[in-house]
Amino acid sequence: MLQNKGGGQKLFNLFGRFSLLLLLVSVTLNAQQSFKDFKQTQVESFKSYKDERDKAFEKYLKQEWRAFSEQKPTPFYEEPKPLEITPATPQVQTPVGPKVYLQIREDLNESVVETKPQSIKPQALVFDFFGTKLAFDVAENLKKSNFNPQNQSGITNFFTVAASSEYETLVSEIENVAKEMELNDWGVYLLVTKISQKVFSNHDNANLLSWFLLNKLGYAVKIGLANGHTLLMHYAQKTIYATPRYSFSNKNYYVVANYAKGGVGKIFSYEQEYPNATKELDLSLERLPKFATNAQQKSLKFSLHGESYSVAFSYNKNLIDFMATYPQADYETFFNTPLDKNTLNDLKVAFKEYVGGKKASEAINFVLHFVQNAFKYQQDGEQFSREKVMFAQETLYYDKSDCEDRAVLFSSLVKEFFGINVVGVKYKDHMATALYIPLDGDNVTVKSKKFVIADPTYMNATVGMSMPKYRAIKPQEYIVVR
Repeated sequence: MLQNKGGGQKLFNLFGRFSLLLLLVSVTLNAQQSFKDFKQTQVESFKSYKDERDKAFEKYLKQEWRAFSEQKPTPFYEEPKPLEITPATPQVQTPVGPKVYLQIREDLNESVVETKPQSIKPQALVFDFFGTKLAFDVAENLKKSNFNPQNQSGITNFFTVAASSEYETLVSEIENVAKEMELNDWGVYLLVTKISQKVFSNHDNANLLSWFLLNKLGYAVKIGLANGHTLLMHYAQKTIYATPRYSFSNKNYYVVANYAKGGVGKIFSYEQEYPNATKELDLSLERLPKFATNAQQKSLKFSLHGESYSVAFSYNKNLIDFMATYPQADYETFFNTPLDKNTLNDLKVAFKEYVGGKKASEAINFVLHFVQNAFKYQQDGEQFSREKVMFAQETLYYDKSDCEDRAVLFSSLVKEFFGINVVGVKYKDHMATALYIPLDGDNVTVKSKKFVIADPTYMNATVGMSMPKYRAIKPQEYIVVR
């Protein structure tokens, strides 16, 4: 019995080992088959690439990446702006110049036509984009792209699947919407970001989809790795302040998603750009995007020489929301962005009552006093907890502003109202404006032409009066308003 029992035990052990061996063989074969399936998928992806650039770029992504160090940020001002502004002693000037009359347009105050898709498929991606309902066709095989493993290989894997998907329709729809809504580069960036975040809740996958789509749209955008996560870097020729920056072949790439959020540190990435994707991220906004209208009203009140005045106007809140997303671009961007046509026309209607038929110097000084007195002075750090130059449209919207915000608004108003050439005048801690008009007073010379100082922050000051602190200081920079 004991012998039989021992023999049975041996037979059982032998059978168990044989079963275990079969299981290991089966697992190994399955793993090998899975790997073969993966390799086959890669081969099929190569064959199904619709863009001849993708195979070569996929191969390049597999090459060794290297570390890139974050560049030292460029300060917006050398010194902090003043916390308070001492008002000037009011002066009465004799009005000079021809009489002025503001031209009012009667064909405005019409709502912008909302962009609507002609047909929405049941599976379409639908969302609101600054008040406009948009729909996009996102291919199911594009949604299968995945950042796995979470390293360089995972990025290559994402690209391989995305590049072999039916992505062309989505890229074409983005181009069409951007054209129809007249989006600038920042608008396109926000649109692509929104699409990517709707497709993928995973932050890394969303970044990778944005990278893929923006490259297909022709933008020079790189992907990088920092602490096991992806980040997007956009090529820009002009400085984007308070934004992490990296240098690739002497070109600056910015992590715009991290604007005003501090540094990123060392990242791992690649040098070569996606073939023919060379467009920079140009933040200029010389034409406002066509968003659906969310019309709201505001009235600004101020006093001058014992009299009270009120300036009422309408504005599109969707446009304000769009501008609020902007990173800290160069001054030219803000000085050369127009006011909304409806807002501008309302302002002309309001100001016509006060300056219509008055001599030029009196009319200009009235607008200057409006900008000086209709808003409370407050530094950006106190108002927004960061430096933020506002567009003229935003300065009208907010109740508080500082020197460059007022300079931007004033330059826009005098150029639109009176057709005057104007420049921004930047000091190391302050911003004013100067006008090309034949008046006496403090002045600067720009390209051999005399421009008379007009400071929208120096309360009670008239055209030709600088703050005492800056009268003997040469400005650092002049911003030409086109």
